[in-house]
Amino acid sequence: MNSKITENFSRTAIEDGFNIVHYKVKEQHLERIWTRFEKAGFEPVLIKGWAAAQVYPEPFQRQFTDIDLLIAPSRFDEALKFLENTKQEFPVDLHKGARHLDSVAFENLFANSRIIKCGTTNIRVLRPEDHLRVLCIHWLNDGGADRERLWDVYYAVANRPKDFDWQRCLEIVSPERRRWIVCAIGLAHKYLGLNIENTPFATEAKTIPEWLIKAVENEWRSDVRLTDLRFVLRNREELFKQIKKRIKPNPIQATIELEGDFDDAPRFTYQIRNFFVRLKTLVKKIGKNLSKS
Repeated sequence: MNSKITENFSRTAIEDGFNIVHYKVKEQHLERIWTRFEKAGFEPVLIKGWAAAQVYPEPFQRQFTDIDLLIAPSRFDEALKFLENTKQEFPVDLHKGARHLDSVAFENLFANSRIIKCGTTNIRVLRPEDHLRVLCIHWLNDGGADRERLWDVYYAVANRPKDFDWQRCLEIVSPERRRWIVCAIGLAHKYLGLNIENTPFATEAKTIPEWLIKAVENEWRSDVRLTDLRFVLRNREELFKQIKKRIKPNPIQATIELEGDFDDAPRFTYQIRNFFVRLKTLVKKIGKNLSKS
């Protein structure tokens, strides 16, 4: 065998082994955290991360850095207090229902959720149709900045179960949100080669607005990623970069946050409106954090 091929094969095997170990360790963290919440009487629903990894060819290919749990809105404050008073060895992000990630009521999402095994622990996840919506909107709400995470959408569609219900996925949300989801799938088709010919919206998914294509490609070329301002308040250089990036809001985020339409119209109006909404939030955050220092 060619020495270069052998070297590349060995490097890939080592990387895979490393990723498998890390993935298994994170699974154990998930099991422990999930068990703690269940013993405390909570019934969360896991989204993204580990749940997204289950439809990858090899789950370890999809590493995750935190655990996202949907909590019933009526118990969110209680769960947040429980989390704050419980030592966690792995980051946990609690969501009050699905928040902005879905417009379907938590009760509906929970009633349609599924139980799957993580090691020896039963984990509750969204049904595939609901999880695809969440994955699409989460990716878009991040401005489409993370090209690697578009694979979540790719595999959620490519490896969907045979009884996948597109009606459930697309028709229980507003026309605007439906269009968001179709466009996210269309982008997975355009950039990752996702086969969408056997979907009921194949033609629509191929007609992606030019501004959307330009926005994701600009993000992929940028070396500045949006970061929570709390983490850069004491770093003037990074704070300046983050504020500069926010002066002209990402058109995808601006549209999503204002529940806008992914039509062919310019994004200027959405961006202006979103700028002032974000400015108000920014001033509040800075004032709150400075008062604590």
